Amino acid sequence: METIRIKYFSEDIERLCYIDGKSDWIDLRASEAVTLKAGDFALIPLGVAMQLPKGYEGHLVPRSSTFKNYGILQTNSCGIIDGSYCGDEDMWRMPVYATRDTVIEKNDRICQFRIVKNQPEIVFEECTNLENTSRGGFGSTGRQ
Repeated sequence: METIRIKYFSEDIERLCYIDGKSDWIDLRASEAVTLKAGDFALIPLGVAMQLPKGYEGHLVPRSSTFKNYGILQTNSCGIIDGSYCGDEDMWRMPVYATRDTVIEKNDRICQFRIVKNQPEIVFEECTNLENTSRGGFGSTGRQ
């Protein structure tokens, strides 16, 4: 079991918890109300700073219902929080673009995160033949 040290920037947001057996993604909430007009960009404060375990990074993505409920898109598709972003003032935020007028209230669950081990050191070995059977196309269908 890994331990994450966490600092909350608001007493008013619900505390994070890991729900065993349900999902290994952990919901994050807006730590203040945010009103957006269609076309607006915002960094929605999530009210937490964390010190991830050594050798891990955080992956931050929208919840499956975020677009349906709020009409927002995460502008960096998947946010990566590296282990060095762990200071007392390093509050996590979700960068979003509003596709319609919307209001996100304090404590609304808008995104989720999980921690992942950092990629190990790798070496690229150049070759002329990969010695594998080609799929002959793009994606899983093999069609171009």
